[in-house]
Amino acid sequence: MKPYNFTAVEQKWRPYWQKINLYQTGSDPDKPNYAILDFFPYPSGEGLSVGHCRNYVPTCIATRFMRMNGYNVLHPMGWDAFGLPAENYAIQHHIHPQESTRIFTDTYRRQMQLVELSYDWSREINSTDPDYYRWTQYFFLLLHEQGLAYRAPGRQWWCPECQTILANEQVEHGRCWRCDTEVTTKYLEQWFFKITAYADRLLADLDTVDWPENIKTMQRNWIGRSEGAEVVFPVQAANAAITAFTTRPDTLFGVTFIALAPEHPLAEQIAAPEQRTAVTAYVQQATRQSEIERTAVNRPKTGIFTGAYARHPLTGADIPIWLADYVLAGVGSGAVMGVPAHDERDFAFARQYGLPIVEVISPDGTEHGVETCFSGSGVLIHSGEFNGLASAEGAARITAVLQARGMGQPQIRYKMRDWLISRQRYWGAPIPIIHCPDCGIVPVPQAELPVRLPETDDFAPAGDGHSPLSRIEEWVNVPCPQCSQPARRETDTMDGFVCSSWYFLRFASPHEASRPFDPEAVRRWLPVDTYVGGAEHAVMHLLYARFFTKVLYDAGFVPFQEPFSQLRNQGMLLSAEDGRRMSKSRGNVITPDEVIAKYGVDAARLYLVFLGPFDADVLWNDRGIRGITRFIERYWRLAQRTPVQSAAANPNFEQERHKVIKRVTADVERFRFNTAVAALMEYLNYLTARRDTAVSGEQWRQAIETFTLLLAPFAPFVTEEVWQTVLGYSDSVHRQSWPVYDAALAADAQITIVIQVNGKLRDRITASSGLAETALQEMALASDAVNRYVNGRAIQKIVIIPDRLVNIVVS
Repeated sequence: MKPYNFTAVEQKWRPYWQKINLYQTGSDPDKPNYAILDFFPYPSGEGLSVGHCRNYVPTCIATRFMRMNGYNVLHPMGWDAFGLPAENYAIQHHIHPQESTRIFTDTYRRQMQLVELSYDWSREINSTDPDYYRWTQYFFLLLHEQGLAYRAPGRQWWCPECQTILANEQVEHGRCWRCDTEVTTKYLEQWFFKITAYADRLLADLDTVDWPENIKTMQRNWIGRSEGAEVVFPVQAANAAITAFTTRPDTLFGVTFIALAPEHPLAEQIAAPEQRTAVTAYVQQATRQSEIERTAVNRPKTGIFTGAYARHPLTGADIPIWLADYVLAGVGSGAVMGVPAHDERDFAFARQYGLPIVEVISPDGTEHGVETCFSGSGVLIHSGEFNGLASAEGAARITAVLQARGMGQPQIRYKMRDWLISRQRYWGAPIPIIHCPDCGIVPVPQAELPVRLPETDDFAPAGDGHSPLSRIEEWVNVPCPQCSQPARRETDTMDGFVCSSWYFLRFASPHEASRPFDPEAVRRWLPVDTYVGGAEHAVMHLLYARFFTKVLYDAGFVPFQEPFSQLRNQGMLLSAEDGRRMSKSRGNVITPDEVIAKYGVDAARLYLVFLGPFDADVLWNDRGIRGITRFIERYWRLAQRTPVQSAAANPNFEQERHKVIKRVTADVERFRFNTAVAALMEYLNYLTARRDTAVSGEQWRQAIETFTLLLAPFAPFVTEEVWQTVLGYSDSVHRQSWPVYDAALAADAQITIVIQVNGKLRDRITASSGLAETALQEMALASDAVNRYVNGRAIQKIVIIPDRLVNIVVS
């Protein structure tokens, strides 16, 4: 018997699969369609680590599984190759980003093919290809036409290392999400997408998708929908009014000051003459600090009295107007009604500056004093005609009175801000806009798309807030499309997330020349059935792609409103050396190349999914993969073995075959790949133990065939070798149908479990043999008879004897 030689087997079958176009997207009109996509990867100079494969191998397994189950499957790959990392690498290594991108994508493609990921490479796309970003620019113009793309000035996040503006979503704990540098702010005119116009739909439609609940929660929190009231406070001396939004109109009678953001347009206008110099100095000092610094939890709040007063809309009392650095101009109206008795930040500010604190909400309707802040709901006190009302009713009635007097109205606000897409960098899709002195902002005519990125070696940013494109005069200076007078191109490029917000649509028909995609192909393949990637993109890529899809739905481009029906997030693969994520800078990267050279493709793939649950963080340890290689070798030897044969079929042997089909099928469907492999290992042990037991020759062969088919999505090479060389078939194992089980044969034996309370029999339940202890406990606690005897008493412990008894011990 020949030992298994993975190198020879891999060299044998790769060209065969290429020849038969094994991974070509199916087009059989009689088959259902299914799309499985990985998150659009950015190809870095580090290449793939085995950590990346923790994402890609499972989707490959799922793709092979669906094909064997009779589906046409769309499983392509492409490159999200524009952006800061590629440009920064190019600057540091004195190479053009176009060339480094080509090298990186070639490396990624080679490694993915090495791991035998079953992508249809004929559909490969690249966001830096003018044939692709032409349509990114087309969609920018669509949003501009619909009033969803606009230019506005403002103070924006600035990364001094990347030397570009960042969106709010790209600032994490005050640092750049890419390079981890502490961010500052710059005052620049920028382009935005009006994602806030879709806030309600982005929230509501989360209920229509099969996504992890933590991702939905992150998006809900980021959107931050708040219901409350807009309250108007007239400013007596300035013939003006301050509008403040509050989620707690029930606390209106507790307002003792108004706090404005230092950037508020009224800040210096309303200042009393004797305070104007001090106010101006404070504004200059506060606006030099980042919003992260100003809103830090442990940082003392600062402020200054303007010398002006506002009038309370219900009591008419004078309320002092302050400037406070914890109030941000971009949040709400940039004004806060200070209620120190019932808001922690207002409480700290009032204590610091000796401002009055008035209790107007009591947990029980009585006074409790103002030594601490009570931020909960309760009963209104010291609130005039509204005394005694519960918070909810008080808020509604106060808002109604404000509205009747023209001093306020119900309002809904969102924490999410519009998506800032301008980048002052070279390596990105140019924004298709021309600035004309006479005509203003003029869209580039669609017939002139793409606006190609000019070739230049001078692409390093100057740090002055201007894109390197602004230095290329022959590209910048163009005639205005409307009046033909001299004009200038927009020199900012688009955030890379714009390119990745629609790429999945392009995969449906990637070679379209006259339109972004074929609508019929999109209807056939989309929305994406299963989308797989990391949870770190919850409030960036995933949110942006949802926004884009809704815009395109409204414009009649697509027939669906959500791009990804099901989302799966893989866990991280950590280095066993230090328990940290693999990174070249940490020196702990393990590449698939080195693992495959030593153990083979099949062992690498199996080990990656056997390490633990798909969505859990796991450690990579080379010692564990040796057990996987032994498993492959045992299968190889057993497949070639001829057992002792019996003329009669063995019913128990057949039942085990159906059971393993059922287990592996259910596990793969649920992305429980580690337990699917465990089931195959158990079945291999079962077959090995019975290789000298009398079973019919047909049964044994059927068992080996079934095992080979179940293992094929995980270990494509050894199973192809067994299928064709050992079993003698002439067509690929990967073109066979998935095994089907008989539900009756696959069913576990039913047994009776005794349920006791304090050692006394109280019920009997029927359960499957071998049922897990957690499931037995749940069934016992759900028993009505048991609950009558437990009767609310505390459960001290639960004793379980598998397949026999559950004893619930109560006090």
